[in-house]
Amino acid sequence: MVATETQAYNRPTAGRRNGGTAETQHQEDSTARKLAIGLGWFSVGLGLAEVVSPGAVATLIGVQNDSKNRGLLRGYGVRELAAGIGILTQSQPTNWVWGRVAGDVVDLSSLATALTSSSDSKTRLAAATAAVAGVTALDVLCAQRLSANGNGYKQKKETTATKTIGIDKSPEEAYNFWRNFENLPKFMTYLESVRTTGDRRSHWVAKGPGGITVEWDAELVRDEPNRLISWRSVDTKVFENAGTVRFDPAPGGRGSSVRVDVDYAPNGGVLNSMVGKILGVDIGQRILHDLRNFKQMLEVGEVTESDASIHSGMHPAQPPEQWPVKD
Repeated sequence: MVATETQAYNRPTAGRRNGGTAETQHQEDSTARKLAIGLGWFSVGLGLAEVVSPGAVATLIGVQNDSKNRGLLRGYGVRELAAGIGILTQSQPTNWVWGRVAGDVVDLSSLATALTSSSDSKTRLAAATAAVAGVTALDVLCAQRLSANGNGYKQKKETTATKTIGIDKSPEEAYNFWRNFENLPKFMTYLESVRTTGDRRSHWVAKGPGGITVEWDAELVRDEPNRLISWRSVDTKVFENAGTVRFDPAPGGRGSSVRVDVDYAPNGGVLNSMVGKILGVDIGQRILHDLRNFKQMLEVGEVTESDASIHSGMHPAQPPEQWPVKD
């Protein structure tokens, strides 16, 4: 039987803020994060336009479409692309947003110089200058909020899930199988490999759709033989995760009860949102799936599949409960 537990105990957590989590602070962090992501995408779009079609951009803003201006715009485009990618992929993008502010100052200076030229379109240049001034105000506001919030997205969306399953094996057998981390891909089907790299360190590789792979390192935080294993990710910009698995004797001495608690906190950015889709969508169901596989590995010796299943990928073969049991 598998059930969600609500009882809490001390365990490592991922992405939790020290101190209080006031609603106003949460709102400020969320607003700054959304604004930064919007500015990041704006940078990418503008940068691509300036790099790919500098002549069209020159005509649009009202400057001469000559080789000098096209070269200048390409350089600005590279700068915009770098800023956008930095904002979208870093968990602490404050410096990249301030970099956009510096770029805005350069852009305004260039536009001001162009306004003094008699050969350029004053109307279009004035409109472009007003637009850049408006974006500059947003950049300054975003950078100030990120700086006030501690150089990044301090409030991260965290997912916590707890699942428990009964297994017809002793806690010692369950612990020993799980403690050999290289066994984990045998029942955690999203894992490609887990390799022990040190006394308390391991390297994890997960697989996703389209051949995507995600890698991170984890460290063993607590190890109580035949009872408990706790881990957390380390030195990762991909995502933060931590968890604990407990192995307890089942009531009446009938096997064991295995309980898993996981905290999963994706960092900000495009890459990390993708990682969240691979590993973090309904993490409770993912843990439940893995525990059922774990049960089969220990009790049957392998994870079986149902040929008639409507589910994609490997999963435990479990007939509906309403099917009659035959002697």
